[in-house]
Amino acid sequence: MPIDRDVLEAVREMDAHELRRLLILAKARLEARGEMFPGAAPEVSLRQQMVKCGKASCTSCPHGPYWYAYWTEDGRRRSKYVGKLEDVDDPAEYVAQKVVEQAQ
Repeated sequence: MPIDRDVLEAVREMDAHELRRLLILAKARLEARGEMFPGAAPEVSLRQQMVKCGKASCTSCPHGPYWYAYWTEDGRRRSKYVGKLEDVDDPAEYVAQKVVEQAQ
């Protein structure tokens, strides 16, 4: 059954707090039915870091800030360089999608 366009638009307009509440509700509904998210996305946190380039002659270190994504996979803390994300509207959503794509 396709999702109504008004519902999709309402979800697109939600802020981060409302989206988290919607996710909690969706997970609870699935668990009540005995279902789980197939290949659920890991919880991803974003962090900006300044990075040293390692060149002895560099006078402008550290460089950045650059975005890094962090998540736990198989009991180990993983990270991935994301970039500057200057042209991305929602860095968290962009990075979460990239991590899910990488895991598949």
